[in-house]
Amino acid sequence: MELRQLRYFVTLAEELHFGRAAAREHIVQSALSQQLQRLERELGVRLLERSTHHVGLTTAGAAFLVEARQIIAHVDRAAQVARSAAGTAPSLRVGIIDASYDSMPLILHEVQARFPDLVIHQIEASVPEQYQRLLDGRLDVGIGRAALAPAGVASHLFRQDPLGVLVPDGHRFASLDGVPVATLAEEPLLLSEDARAPEFNQFVVEMCRSAGFTPAVYEGTVESIRAAAALVAAGRCLYCVPSSCISALPGTLWRPLVEPVSHYPWSILWRATDTTDHVRAIVTCAQVMSRRLDWLTATERTPG
Repeated sequence: MELRQLRYFVTLAEELHFGRAAAREHIVQSALSQQLQRLERELGVRLLERSTHHVGLTTAGAAFLVEARQIIAHVDRAAQVARSAAGTAPSLRVGIIDASYDSMPLILHEVQARFPDLVIHQIEASVPEQYQRLLDGRLDVGIGRAALAPAGVASHLFRQDPLGVLVPDGHRFASLDGVPVATLAEEPLLLSEDARAPEFNQFVVEMCRSAGFTPAVYEGTVESIRAAAALVAAGRCLYCVPSSCISALPGTLWRPLVEPVSHYPWSILWRATDTTDHVRAIVTCAQVMSRRLDWLTATERTPG
């Protein structure tokens, strides 16, 4: 019997709905069902009454719920006592891609307000590196496009971020309210090193191909948004970047891409087996921030 199975059971007992319980636990419904079936097999008793439109507790399930809640409370209390005895504050290791993006700092500000004693360590790492660090336990939470996430990494989409292009001051695109994607065919585009950002490069290239061309890729590479902006300001290339990137990049202007409008998907990433309170808090705060700022709608404030 695993602690996560007890947590899943308690959540389902509270929701009495597999879909809502799975959403609360940030796992797919089939995985929740499988874990609870496994729990029932290990106990040798039926805890749940299931039908097409109804989930309920058996008599054994109701009795088990009382004990399961007590076990979870004891485990959480034991963890807190251990931290207190060690004289250390709880900490969280959070991956970020580049300090120029605003999503994670906004989410962490919300988390810090809820948990003022929580020590947060921000670790700058590419999305592939975040995946590896999550899997081997060197990172608790990450952020990025989840399209290439390996098994063992869970994700929650919280922002559809309008994609635009950085252009130098005085560029012919600078006076446009929106830059048609097809016009990028006439410009060298800077991409990230593929080992650092394969998911973003893939997104940009697929967007260009959907507009009928393969982008002319600038041969140089950079490792930060500010370094990319310096190349753009020097007139060497253009650079596609989501609106969540800070707008104060000297010598450049950000213009939204249109025809078609594209939105880059940002997700919170975490180890699928990690159900600790602070990891849950990051996901919850991302959901709250997403609703408050309408991050999953098509309309979003764009940088000037």
